[in-house]
Amino acid sequence: MSEPVLKIRNLIKTYPNGVQALKGVSFDVKKGEFLVVIGLSGSGKSTLLRCINRLHDPTSGEIVFNGVDAAKLQTTSEVRSLRKRIGMIFQHFNLIPRHTVLGNVLVGKLAYTSTWKSLFGLFSEGDKADALKYLKLVGISEKAHIRADQLSGGQQQRVAIARALTQNPEVLLADEPVASLDPATCHVVMDYLRKVNQELGITIICNLHFLSLVRIYATRVIALKGGELVYEGDPKNIDQAWFEKIYGEGAKEVHIN
Repeated sequence: MSEPVLKIRNLIKTYPNGVQALKGVSFDVKKGEFLVVIGLSGSGKSTLLRCINRLHDPTSGEIVFNGVDAAKLQTTSEVRSLRKRIGMIFQHFNLIPRHTVLGNVLVGKLAYTSTWKSLFGLFSEGDKADALKYLKLVGISEKAHIRADQLSGGQQQRVAIARALTQNPEVLLADEPVASLDPATCHVVMDYLRKVNQELGITIICNLHFLSLVRIYATRVIALKGGELVYEGDPKNIDQAWFEKIYGEGAKEVHIN
């Protein structure tokens, strides 16, 4: 790991209703890390990820990605260019139910395809080969030609990972990627995210609830509480005292085996 691929400096996000979701958050992300963000619901985890790829506009602060402050990008084309390089997967998959698995993965190529071509599904053979390659990477290539709504939740999340990979991102944001899944499926999805991180060298920033998963998959962890960064370091160093500081006194840890 070398120079940070991402530098967050004094990031503040205040919503129009006055809620301050982020209160001066600062940290670095090294290239190739699997960084996990933890904290209670409402601590600012999702807001943080959405500010990084400009789904939300930060109120102030810096988001320096490869030397460019993404917080200052103004035009739609600039933000679109940023999102080519910072992919994102969501808790609820965001697939098009009636489209095939392959068709959903090819949606990740839209940033590189002209509007009229995308409207008529005129993707190149190279695009399709890329989509199938990433479906194979996440172990679901045999489902390429069936409808997305015929898949289980875990399978749909793997399709969403493949879709994000077709953008050729340098960083992949994962916002509670296993929160909608049963415990047995959580590890399957997390294993594929780790494979993406280790085999493709893609930096991952992932929001998670369960510390048992964090200890297995994270190379480093940061914790948010009330919009402020309260912990940064090795997940194995989060003892009971730190757990209560992050989640509150009397909080009980839930394990996913």
